[in-house]
Amino acid sequence: MGRAKKVVLAYSGGVDTSVCIPYLKNEWGVEEVITLAADLGQGDDLEPVRQKALKSGASESLVADVKLSFVKDYAFSAIQANALYENRYPLGTALARPLIAKILVEAAEKYGADAIAHGCTGKGNDQVRFDVSIAALNPNLKIFAPARGWGMSREETIAYGEKFGIPSPVKKSSPYSIDGNLLGRSIEAGVLEDPATEPPEEIYQMTKAIADTPDQPEYVEIGFTRGIPTTLNGETKDPVALIQELNKIAGNHGVGRIDMIENRLVGIKSREIYEAPALSVLIQAHRDLESLTLTSDVTHYKRGIEETYSQIVYNGLWYSPLKAALDGFIQKTQERVSGTVRVKLLKGNAFIVGRTSENSLYTPDLATYGAEDQFDHKAAEGFIYVWGLPTRIWSNQNRG
Repeated sequence: MGRAKKVVLAYSGGVDTSVCIPYLKNEWGVEEVITLAADLGQGDDLEPVRQKALKSGASESLVADVKLSFVKDYAFSAIQANALYENRYPLGTALARPLIAKILVEAAEKYGADAIAHGCTGKGNDQVRFDVSIAALNPNLKIFAPARGWGMSREETIAYGEKFGIPSPVKKSSPYSIDGNLLGRSIEAGVLEDPATEPPEEIYQMTKAIADTPDQPEYVEIGFTRGIPTTLNGETKDPVALIQELNKIAGNHGVGRIDMIENRLVGIKSREIYEAPALSVLIQAHRDLESLTLTSDVTHYKRGIEETYSQIVYNGLWYSPLKAALDGFIQKTQERVSGTVRVKLLKGNAFIVGRTSENSLYTPDLATYGAEDQFDHKAAEGFIYVWGLPTRIWSNQNRG
């Protein structure tokens, strides 16, 4: 691990990251700890968080508003890739980690720090995402993860902090482990650790219970330009506002809840609950628009690329050669993915009910079964003969 004089710490204001400040200084001999909290649209006032870091012993306490970059540079790329880990999780938490790593490295370089620290434990995915991303961006920086090795229970961690003037939590700690940002929330632990237990309604914040949702459907039209969502119901929206508004609209109808058993990178199966109203709808709508504007071979080939893309983002390889290569392919496919998708929201469901595009490959005169049909039916017989010839030869060779 080595020693470091100055460390930039990824800071949330919680018990673990607060205790990291005196722990780094007293146990690991760090002279100066600079904290960095990222505003990812989680909805918290970060000024108290900033002040708490200073009271806990930080020499400087930084707050970075990165909401716009989070949506433009990370979420929109994932939407273009239809990124769903294990075909369900839209990577809301995973997408935030490479961005946080990037601003940590930038702060370390600006302030002349020797190392970056974070409060991740040894069982989760985030430790991998942080460590690998930091190493990719600046391999010369040391990486410290005190909570991964300090061996303290939560009670012991709180007691350690109290010795150095860090107040213990005033309210009873939630039994759940929750991470939130503009794209959604991930909830685990507590009763959720039993995969047979239905999640209690209290864990949800962004999505209404089905019983409380409107009885009438609501329609929303999402406009895409080269695979990027740009309009909502005909109005051009900046990236952050578009996500915020669609979160409210879809969440009001209970859309975007995910309950899954997930395969973590560290080899553990984990029961995860996610809320991702806007992101879920946008990926569904984007994929539908691709079905209208991409040729069949590109559509089918891209599905495999999307699965690989989702895995490498989940596994912390955002800044990797393979990710960069996949980005090149995905960006090429998006050149024609412009148009509007109409979505019907009702009782926890988002139904695609219409789509239009100037680049549509749907040809009514060929698709129709009516009198306007322009398809040459006589051509089908010869096509089927040629297409089925290998099967026919194989069958003749192997009969009996």
